[in-house]
Amino acid sequence: MTGSLSVTTFTDLGVAADMVAALADKGISDAFPIQEQTIPLALTGQDIIGQAKTGTGKTFGFGLPLIQRLGDDPEPGVKALVVVPTRELAVQVSEDLELATKNRPTKVVSIYGGKAYEGQIEAIKDGAQIVVGTPGRLLDLAKQRLLSLADVREMVLDEADKMLDLGFLSDIERLFAQTPADRHTMLFSATMPGPIVALARRFMSKPIHIRASDPDEGLTQANIKHLVYRAHSLDKDEVISRILQAEGRGKTVIFTRTKRAAAKLVEELGDRGFNAAAVHGDLNQDQRERAMAAFKAGKKDVLIATDVAARGIDVDDVTHVINHTIPDDEKTYLHRAGRTGRAGKTGIAVTFVDWDDLHKWALINKALEFGQPEPTETYSSSPHLFTDLDIPAGTKGRLKPSAAAPRSEPRTPGTGRGRSGGAQVAPSQVQDAGTAEGSDGSTRTRTRRRTRGGQGAGATAGQGATQPTGSIEAVAPREQ
Repeated sequence: MTGSLSVTTFTDLGVAADMVAALADKGISDAFPIQEQTIPLALTGQDIIGQAKTGTGKTFGFGLPLIQRLGDDPEPGVKALVVVPTRELAVQVSEDLELATKNRPTKVVSIYGGKAYEGQIEAIKDGAQIVVGTPGRLLDLAKQRLLSLADVREMVLDEADKMLDLGFLSDIERLFAQTPADRHTMLFSATMPGPIVALARRFMSKPIHIRASDPDEGLTQANIKHLVYRAHSLDKDEVISRILQAEGRGKTVIFTRTKRAAAKLVEELGDRGFNAAAVHGDLNQDQRERAMAAFKAGKKDVLIATDVAARGIDVDDVTHVINHTIPDDEKTYLHRAGRTGRAGKTGIAVTFVDWDDLHKWALINKALEFGQPEPTETYSSSPHLFTDLDIPAGTKGRLKPSAAAPRSEPRTPGTGRGRSGGAQVAPSQVQDAGTAEGSDGSTRTRTRRRTRGGQGAGATAGQGATQPTGSIEAVAPREQ
């Protein structure tokens, strides 16, 4: 078979054979544009400023040359430092670097708050050569003389703009001050605000500026379809549940504004038979890591998150992103929507705009030039919802018993309260929500603010556009 497309492999870029083999074992063989531009320069020791969004492959872009420059069998002790803004990103970057070092003795340790010191300190004492960490914990261990950066030869700042937003600029400067002046430095950032440019000028040596893509390319890129709806708050869970049954729907990330909303939604979706997990600030670090691991492994296919976790969600096969509530600004919108459409794949981003948040949408629409000043009024029975998202006709907001996990103990006829033949309860409801009141289904009698009217619509009349307009239903579904 012949083709006109030229594919660049990691071998072509000069990456060592053992790392090429480690990546190939995971089905990774072809380089992304940011890797093609970064790796050859980084291998020579050139300082680099990489302007790239999350999901463009930048971790291997800086990680592979960093590992290779340390040598096949580096001496014990910290020789490379990768600074990241969040715990979740620290875990993700560490996992990628551990994959690349699978066939060599180089050790990687992730250092971040919210987790016990002992394991991290032990890994440092055990001779880990690569440290990936957040600024606060890194400085904490350095202050206690448990972490020395005096021998660091390779330093990377990942998502520098996010660290600036979080107020870490002074911490980064302190970390730089503890490393040798002749180190090799790489900085990656989606945007280049003034303070980041000043930081680069101060601590980098004649850096080359690399852009992974057109700087004007953002969420309007062709591989992401954006849908913006004004949905009734009492109907929103029903709409989301129908979206989760769309044709071709894979892993899905749902963003909520508050921790309480995330906890409530994961319970609601579990109640409806979906396999959902949550990541938010009320969970401890171990719980968040377990939820993320289950999502990446496919044990959970719906992840509900607050914005604090957005940057740590680095999964290539997310097909849908749903904004349960509209983000506060266009930058947050970009971060959320960027969880899908990664690595050249297609994705769908759905945003719900409440009446009180129309002004926020107006600002986002203007900033990102969507050309849709008014979100489309949408109900769970709206025909355009089904056509826009390829939802099968007649779909309801609850998985059928055959699709959801069965009850472990069927209800004994005549013993249950309320209507017979009540809703099925998926085991994930108990596992994720942790608030179910027993396993006999008796809790199904509690009042749920859920709409059911118009569920039989499921019509597919008309072809829904990416940004449908003028589809307004005369009567909203009735609350029961």
